[in-house]
Amino acid sequence: MIRTTLATISALLALALPAAAADDFIAAPTLRASVSVTSDVVRVGDLIDNAGSAALIPVYRSPDLGTTGTLAVAQVLSVLRAKQVIGVMTGDIKEVQVTRLARTLVSKDLEAAVASTLERRFGLGDAANITVTFDRGISDMRLDASNTGALQPVSTRYDARSGRFDVAFEINNDNNPAPTKLRFTGTAIETVEVAVLTRDIDRTELLKSSDVSLERRPKAEVTGEPASRDRTVGMQLRRPMRAGMPIRVADIVKPDFVVRDQTVTIIYQVPGLYLTTRGKAIESGAEGDTVSVLNPQSKRTLTGVVTGRGQVTVQGASQSAPMAPAVEQTSSLKRDDVPAAAALAQSLIQAPASPAQIAQAQIPQVRVSQAPAKSE
Repeated sequence: MIRTTLATISALLALALPAAAADDFIAAPTLRASVSVTSDVVRVGDLIDNAGSAALIPVYRSPDLGTTGTLAVAQVLSVLRAKQVIGVMTGDIKEVQVTRLARTLVSKDLEAAVASTLERRFGLGDAANITVTFDRGISDMRLDASNTGALQPVSTRYDARSGRFDVAFEINNDNNPAPTKLRFTGTAIETVEVAVLTRDIDRTELLKSSDVSLERRPKAEVTGEPASRDRTVGMQLRRPMRAGMPIRVADIVKPDFVVRDQTVTIIYQVPGLYLTTRGKAIESGAEGDTVSVLNPQSKRTLTGVVTGRGQVTVQGASQSAPMAPAVEQTSSLKRDDVPAAAALAQSLIQAPASPAQIAQAQIPQVRVSQAPAKSE
């Protein structure tokens, strides 16, 4: 009986001892080497683990938003002792870094928010083409990390004549039912991307890649369709323009293939006949333009279409066949026949006639090279 009672007591003691030991064990407070806070104060529970009931006691002011401060361990322990927090385990920590978390709004984000608020309102176009300038230079803006909401516009004013805006935003806050309010003022102007001259350009010059740069200019300064950089290179201006001037589509033309007072080749071509002679351009023109040329032999002024560099095809010539490069005589005539061909070309250019008349005009006098006929 006694033995049974002692065994029971021993078993109960064996079960009770671990529980008592667990109740007697209290985790020691341990200092942290790196701390991140979201509020404007640093509390005991931010600095150490296992702070217990002292966790909510404030001990330091937090660093500025988005910055990190450093505390010496001896200084931290001194402050904790003053708050009746003792026995803190520090290990080999020499200093504690405290970082205050923040939400950063970069200036580009703020500009985009204002532009989106004004987009397609007050006569403005897409937000991507609205250039925003704040009254006071705004760099990156830092808010408490608890401001997790989106920028919501709540008030918008805009003067289309001056470009002035006044926009107010609200941001929802996780720790406060009242939203954070922001207000911005400045100017917002719709702009377009346009090719701009980098130097003074005369009308006769061809535009090179180095002569043109891309800039954004106020839309009001560019009347008409703005020209792109790719569209301007290799073209000519309709008039001389100075450096810095924006280029419109209406300001550029194809390069002149014929220049005034230039010696040009006059072409007359019909099926089976291709004739050329020299003339003088009375006006300049690009490919496809109609210009006047002077035949110095007949002193007649002819009208033709620019079909190549220094090359004009007179009106009435057939364009059904591919145009060959202009030459002084046709390759189908013998050298002895050149004077006759020249006379024929001169007579055709002096008095343009119908195709039927052209076929009869002096053609019997021209000896055309042919293969000898085979005898029967």
